[in-house]
Amino acid sequence: MGERTIWESAGRRRFLLTRWPWRATAYVLSTPVVALVSLTALPFALVGGPAVARPVALLERRRLRLVDAAQAGRPASWWDVGYLCAVAFLALPSLVLALALTLVLALISGPFFVAPDRALALGFGEARSVSEAMPYALAGLALFPLLLYLFALVAGVHATIARALLYPSGTRLRTELVRVSQSRERLVTAFDAERRRIERDLHDGAQQRVVSLILRLGVAKLELPPDSPGSESVADAHSQAKQLLVELREFIHGIHPQALSDLGLPAALRELADRSPIPVTVHCAVPQRPPGTIEGAAYFVVAEALSNATKHSGATAIQVAASLRHNVLTVEVTDDGHGGADASHGSGLTGLADRCAALGGTLSLSSPSGGPTTVRAEFPC
Repeated sequence: MGERTIWESAGRRRFLLTRWPWRATAYVLSTPVVALVSLTALPFALVGGPAVARPVALLERRRLRLVDAAQAGRPASWWDVGYLCAVAFLALPSLVLALALTLVLALISGPFFVAPDRALALGFGEARSVSEAMPYALAGLALFPLLLYLFALVAGVHATIARALLYPSGTRLRTELVRVSQSRERLVTAFDAERRRIERDLHDGAQQRVVSLILRLGVAKLELPPDSPGSESVADAHSQAKQLLVELREFIHGIHPQALSDLGLPAALRELADRSPIPVTVHCAVPQRPPGTIEGAAYFVVAEALSNATKHSGATAIQVAASLRHNVLTVEVTDDGHGGADASHGSGLTGLADRCAALGGTLSLSSPSGGPTTVRAEFPC
């Protein structure tokens, strides 16, 4: 069901074949009940304030999901009291449609209930036999789809008014912001899963083929006499294949390190430290593994910071710290270089900042002239 509101659905050609007409009917028919409850609570709400109207407003927000899939929450306010006043008037067309539905159903079911001693009285005529009741039944069948559209119309108008009162513009904006944040997080999760898949395919596929090629070239190199015409070419191909394997492993490691998947963040950070040309000290206090997307983002923050320090800082020592306290994962990279780093001059840290923000985290850079430079990222788990 791709449509999110009754208005979106009513414009479709297949509207009558979906669940929306029945949802609209249920919404409209339940309105008089809500109106009765609202009228009962209204005097108390006018005296006691919005808190008294809050239960009815919560009920209506749940009922509103029948015809409007958008949801949000907000504190009680006088808008809730205003809805109690409005729903009493909104119940009038609902009562009219309820009577119309009763009449149409009576017309359709007439042939099953009429008998010579039992007439179907309709106010504008009566029927005592199946043949007399059949035209009324056909008229009822013809009117029923039209009645469903009327239910959708009334439900749409009612839902629009209810949403305007129960979800003021500020709340709607906050709701949309939550949706955007959730969609960004889903994209990051999907991107991380795709990185893992590519890393696995390269590790299990391309890398194994290159290893097999190196072995075959090594065997060919041993079998060929040193002074044969092709020995030098085979030896050169063997050397290039080994260099290709080294570069492929570096590339796979950059996509998603195996140590991170298998052993977690502390082991992956220590592996980064071992591969750094600058001495790196790692302090980790991460007693349990955070979610995979957050763990991956924290790893790449450290990897990018170490790469920048190696290329630009002139540092002689780097400190890496990671901790998980109060459901917040914090990673911090500090070097003793000359400082003056600026995130706006490169896309690496900017891209990491966007990735952190998509996960609800923050990335900060402190790099005064003369150093030290500190990159710090925090992620709520």
